[in-house]
Amino acid sequence: MLGLAEERDPTTPPTPHESGRSEGLLTISGVNSLTIWCGALMRLVRFLVSVVIAAAAAGCAGVPAPVVAPPPAADLDSLMYGGKAAFVAAEPAVLPAPAAVLPVPAAVLPGPAPGGDLPYTLDSSDRLRVVVFGQDGLSNTYIVDASGKITLPLIGAVSARGCTTTQLAQTIADRLRNGYVREPHVAIEVETYRPFFILGEVIAPGQYPYVPNMTVETAVAIAGGFSPRAFRYDVSVSRSSMGVTARQRVPLIAPVRPGDTITVIERWF
Repeated sequence: MLGLAEERDPTTPPTPHESGRSEGLLTISGVNSLTIWCGALMRLVRFLVSVVIAAAAAGCAGVPAPVVAPPPAADLDSLMYGGKAAFVAAEPAVLPAPAAVLPVPAAVLPGPAPGGDLPYTLDSSDRLRVVVFGQDGLSNTYIVDASGKITLPLIGAVSARGCTTTQLAQTIADRLRNGYVREPHVAIEVETYRPFFILGEVIAPGQYPYVPNMTVETAVAIAGGFSPRAFRYDVSVSRSSMGVTARQRVPLIAPVRPGDTITVIERWF
């Protein structure tokens, strides 16, 4: 009858026309093998992208906080000759997070020997050569006494402790200009520096003449070298200025200044 579907025997194999129709319907519905592989590939790509984004977010969250640099330690010269500012701790500087390792602070050393960066200040036992041009009676060698003064003709005692040679020359010139010499020109040089002292575990402890530009190692050599029980890695150095004494442990390459007292301690083992 017209308009009714013809019933088909299930045992009858499908015709080629019906088979092609079925495959076309499956392809249009998106359930063929190619579609399945494409879907799996897209899911894998989305998973990999999510993993990369998560790793990048974790790396950004792990940035280290800024590093605070510790204030540098003051050396003996800054304690002795740097004034009150040497005793005030510097404010720590906040540094940005570096990509490389921070530099290691240099070893704390006492100040340079005479002729170095810091001017040398006079004290007791320094032997000075004072020259007043055109005044042979005033030009002579003078020793700074225990009170820190030298005594010149005409003007008497002049305080030398804590002064540089330039400052002392200016003081003497001002005193001479006050009724003694019309235009005095004064020059001062150190003939012999005050001695240094070394004690403790050395062969011959005692007092020795200072040698310019000497180090702790040089001082130990002058004292005959280390004793068998000496600790040979660092020593204690005491330095006095204007009645104030500072003590610090320093390595053997540290420079020594006139008047320093070096103590070599005994090792335990």
